[in-house]
Amino acid sequence: MGRVDAQHVALLRELLASTPWVERTEDFARALRRTDAPGGLMLLGTPAEEPWHLAAHLGDEARFSGLPQLAPSLVRWNPPPGAPPHLAIGLDRLTDAGRGQTLFVVNDAPEAPIPLLERVDDARRSGATVLALDHGDRELETLAHDAISLEPGRSPVTFEGLQHLVSTAAGRVEDRRKGGFRERLSRFLDVVSGPRHPD
Repeated sequence: MGRVDAQHVALLRELLASTPWVERTEDFARALRRTDAPGGLMLLGTPAEEPWHLAAHLGDEARFSGLPQLAPSLVRWNPPPGAPPHLAIGLDRLTDAGRGQTLFVVNDAPEAPIPLLERVDDARRSGATVLALDHGDRELETLAHDAISLEPGRSPVTFEGLQHLVSTAAGRVEDRRKGGFRERLSRFLDVVSGPRHPD
């Protein structure tokens, strides 16, 4: 899909509107938003592929939507010594996982490596909610409370595109508040400039 911006995601949502994909990503995003507090969303990839791009987009959505619990802690398999704190979160973080926290696992490979499955199982046993985005990995989906999967060659969206749909849906204010565009714009202006008072 190449570089994806907000306009591309909006167009992708429009193109997929008649399919179950938009509603499915919104359901999945609601599960992400149920994380109790900032720092409670842990994002984990495989030893070979860390989901940097998704972490950045979820961080952006957390800021833009006013939902700090969406800002993920990127859990890394081997953080280098001396890495900045936000890039130095290792697998030990998963041992502290518990109720109200979410482990979001991203696996682009057909099958998750055994060490990943073991870590996911540990986090689930300690009470964390496990969500997965994958290519139909049955072992991983068995451990996950909810999973959204692509079938290679049969899905109308790429793996990267699906990550964008999920992160965008996670920050969508429309899912949490009623009202049309003008009402949302009015609320935004109130936040930026303060409420308007009649003369």
